[in-house]
Amino acid sequence: MRRAAFAVVVLGGLAACQKNDATAGQVAGKLNDVAQAAGQKLDQAASYVGQQVDASKAAAQQNLDSAASAPSITIDPASLASSAHANLQGAASAANAQLGKAAALTGQGLETAGRKLQQWSAQNAGSAGASASSSASSDSSDAQKQMDK
Repeated sequence: MRRAAFAVVVLGGLAACQKNDATAGQVAGKLNDVAQAAGQKLDQAASYVGQQVDASKAAAQQNLDSAASAPSITIDPASLASSAHANLQGAASAANAQLGKAAALTGQGLETAGRKLQQWSAQNAGSAGASASSSASSDSSDAQKQMDK
């Protein structure tokens, strides 16, 4: 969540630093698009994590069910508790691994989006600089004409 907030702040700062003729509406629209894309990535990551947690819960329940229904004439409560404990630890470990994987994928996606935005910003800054220099040269020639009169 901190990465997402940081990415949005950085993206907002990059967009605000542009020196081109974009209107406030265009900048706000682009920021809105970036925020929506980040929100979609976070929603996808949350959905993925939820699916993995549900799958891990189902596996743990299945393991518990199979351990509890194992055909046996004598049931050793200590053995059953130990088996259930081991199954729960395995399920928790699997869920933790999937959460880590989902967080890493989300971070990679946000980093990629940030790099693309930086590239876009650099390209737009270059074109804005070229238009500013041509405008400055026409202003100086206008000033020269005024002085010649």
